[in-house]
Amino acid sequence: MDFADFISKKAIRPQLTATDKEGAIREMVQALLDAGEIAEDQFDGIVQKVLDREELGSTGIGRGVAVPHTKHPSVEKLCGAVAVSESGVEFASLDGDPVYLLFLLVSPPDRPGDHLRALENVSRRLRDDQFCRFLRQSKTPDDIWQLLEEADNNQFGA
Repeated sequence: MDFADFISKKAIRPQLTATDKEGAIREMVQALLDAGEIAEDQFDGIVQKVLDREELGSTGIGRGVAVPHTKHPSVEKLCGAVAVSESGVEFASLDGDPVYLLFLLVSPPDRPGDHLRALENVSRRLRDDQFCRFLRQSKTPDDIWQLLEEADNNQFGA
């Protein structure tokens, strides 16, 4: 599964303003709403489901990366947002460090395979130091989208 299969180009935020976990999640769910990927009346429910998932264990996986995710019955297909924080977000990461790169995934409950494939793709790509470095340096949605396309075309080592 490629980034292009689930990341909404309109839901890319190269300058995340939130500094805490809930704020970052809200900002990213808002990006999905702004992109037309989720319904406005589902915003609070999706935010709550992502926060509930975080209660099970932080999706801040270390090395400055977080992949908050949930399943929600209001979405018909897997959708995702990407955000970059210049100053870092306190995310209760496994390594205790702030998070700078965030990928939010929301999928329908009846498509667990898509959800798992997307999580696997994101985590594999985020293990590539060069990809992460370039992503953190990106200043526009177009820059980030180009990097995602390059990753989809296997132009990075991971």
